[in-house]
Order: sequence, then C-alpha cells, then structure tokens
Amino acid sequence: MANVILMAKKRMNKGSADARRLRRGGRIPAVIYGRNGQTLSIDIDAQQFSTSAKNISATSIVQVEVDGKSYDAFVKDTQRTITDDCILHVDFYEVEKGVLLRTKVHIHVHGNPIGVREGGVLELPLHEVEVECLPKDLPERITVDISGLQVNQSIHIKDIPIGDNVRLVSSEDQVVALVKFAKEEATSVMADEMAVAEVTSAEASNKK
Repeated sequence: MANVILMAKKRMNKGSADARRLRRGGRIPAVIYGRNGQTLSIDIDAQQFSTSAKNISATSIVQVEVDGKSYDAFVKDTQRTITDDCILHVDFYEVEKGVLLRTKVHIHVHGNPIGVREGGVLELPLHEVEVECLPKDLPERITVDISGLQVNQSIHIKDIPIGDNVRLVSSEDQVVALVKFAKEEATSVMADEMAVAEVTSAEASNKK
C-alpha cells in the first residue's frame, strides 16, 4: 500500500523556538492527525522528505515510522517559505487498514481526440473525482482515454472504468471531457443556417 517510507522521531517540545532549532538541524517539524481527532507531533529528515516528495501525490499513502510504530498516512499539507520554497512544516492524515476512506483522486487524460483533429476544441471541466474504498485499493490516479472523442461527444464519470473495489461518490453525470465545435466553425454554421432560412423565407414570399 505504501511505497514511500519516512523515518520520524516523536517531538516532545513544541513552539516556534523548537521548530527553528529542528530546521537548523536538518529536520522538519510535522504532525500526524488521527481519524478520531488525536494528534502526534513528530519531526522528519528534511533531505529524505524533499527527495521522497517527488514521488508523493495527493492520493499517495506513505508509511511514517515513529519510534518503532508504523503509521499509514496522506500528506495533507506542506507549508513552505515564499522566498526559497523551503519546507517549514508537514501535516499527515492517518488512514487505517481495513477502514473505508473517502478522498479525491486526480483524473489523467491521454490521447488526441478525433474531434480535435477535425477542428474541434477539447474541454476538460473536471480534474478529480471523489471515491470511497479501502486504503489498499486507492488508485494513485484515474486514467481516461479520450482519443475516440468526436465533435459534440463527451465522456462522463459513469463512462470511466474504475476498479471493482472502488465506489464513485461524485455524480456519475458529471462531464470529464468533451469536444465542441471551434468558435469560428460554430459561427460559420450558424451563419449558413440563417442564410438558408432567409432564402427559404424569400422563396415563400415570392410564391405568394
């Protein structure tokens, strides 16, 4: 379930002064938030976390080892400095094995739609979907193939293949991707339709 393992130490002292001391020593103050509201203050190695962060997404479950005890958790928030993007603090949210969790998973689309190649415009109004499942079944992301989309066609959440052990929470009718006429083409089509209507009207008048 967890691909990233972080070694941590329980943090006994709190406050800004202790946090600054930890950062000077190459550590990052952090907190693990439990499902029932309990918290555990820890600190982690700054270099290890910075390296591991490259492989951590919003839905990645990491394993945090604290004094011999293991916690599976999400990285819920990372506070950084504005000037040099230095990590100041990390918030973890614990997940329990065997207990259903509800979270949002990123949607990744791939492929060049047929409709785009024919002059249409691709729109992607939805970038994530909410699911419910056990931690072991949580997908890192949901991949959607949009290569078959033609003009005036769309893909909805209900069209996305999702694992048998994952339940969709988001509305199945939400649009993930659609291809529309280009604005210029739509305007041209409308103008042609208006011209045909005018001709038809004129012919009808002449017959009278």
